[in-house]
Amino acid sequence: MTTRQWTSPEDVIESLRRKWNSGRYLAAAAQGHPFEPISVPLKGPTSTDVNRHYSKALEWAQSWAAHHHPHMRIQTKTIGGHHNTPTNTIPIRIWVDTLHQLVTLLQTTAEADLFHSLHATTATTDPALTEWMAAHPMKVLKAAPHWQRLIDTVAWFRNHIAAPVYLRQIDVPDVDTKFIEAHQGILGELLDHSLPADRIHHEAPRNDLAARYGLLSKPAYVRLRHLDNPPGPYSELTVRTSELTAAPPGTHTVIVLENEITYLSLPPTPGTTALLGSGYAASLLRHLPWLADIDLWYWGDIDTHGFAILSRVRSHFPHTRSLLMDRHTLLAHRAHWGEEKNQTTEPPAHLTSAEAQLEQDLRRGTYQPHLRLEQERIPISAVAHAGPWADSNSTHLPEP
Repeated sequence: MTTRQWTSPEDVIESLRRKWNSGRYLAAAAQGHPFEPISVPLKGPTSTDVNRHYSKALEWAQSWAAHHHPHMRIQTKTIGGHHNTPTNTIPIRIWVDTLHQLVTLLQTTAEADLFHSLHATTATTDPALTEWMAAHPMKVLKAAPHWQRLIDTVAWFRNHIAAPVYLRQIDVPDVDTKFIEAHQGILGELLDHSLPADRIHHEAPRNDLAARYGLLSKPAYVRLRHLDNPPGPYSELTVRTSELTAAPPGTHTVIVLENEITYLSLPPTPGTTALLGSGYAASLLRHLPWLADIDLWYWGDIDTHGFAILSRVRSHFPHTRSLLMDRHTLLAHRAHWGEEKNQTTEPPAHLTSAEAQLEQDLRRGTYQPHLRLEQERIPISAVAHAGPWADSNSTHLPEP
């Protein structure tokens, strides 16, 4: 063993601090358990080490002199005494016998006092939470500056059994939507502990407080544009997906695309409506079941994210056809190639064989690394020869 491996007082303090930071000692105290003395073994010099490195061994032993460590009990043993070697007494273990010694040693007395104060106060105002506090003392300390607002918010959830409201309508002093969103993690844990089981929608994640605890969620919207003569006073509308329960009158074809200017630039087309997908919000289309009975097209960027979105749309509507997302389009617009900075890792399971081969070529860098052809870089004139604008005999349904 080298002298660098001998346990120093700093090593022990670090070990004790890791134990303290786990919260186990505050938890035990809050749960009424007696303090169990802490034992930390010391790695020190052997008899051979003492003989070879006497001055360093002496220096190490003196660093463990009892008067240097009034809050530790130091256990020793005698080494040597064989074959005419001198005997020496060295420390082999330290003990911390009380919680007071531990917090004094680690200078965490203020932390301990604060936790015990919060625990005692909460036991009076909201005793249902004390069990959770005792199990998670370090989380309580982290939340200490706003602890009262947290338990007041939990109390509001527990007592509010009227009609659902939005987060914005939670009426707690000094609590607003920003506060709730900033502390949704710990609020989720407290609410799971405090609310009756029938008030918790366990299928929703804890960080979605509205869905998990019965509040109103922000509605999903879809933006649509009639490419035919408008059936009413508006050529374009944004509506809640929950209210778009049927295809717009006269619509037999829907084109979903991502780029807003491209969406606005599509040419007039009888019986056709364009939907703005806005990236991965295309997954919202699953709330429009009537799309299953519509001639449905999806047009996105030619990159891994574009094919991932196409796959998502097609997972809900298998009859979806892609528009200008093919190898011919890619190679015909080489001057407009760009770079996809971060390729998605999502495996696109719902592509045709031709789409899947192109997607793999993009991943492999067959033409160039991280190749991307953005939708907005394809001339609108190319649209006239694709999808619903092309001769119907030239279109093909995707492979099953």
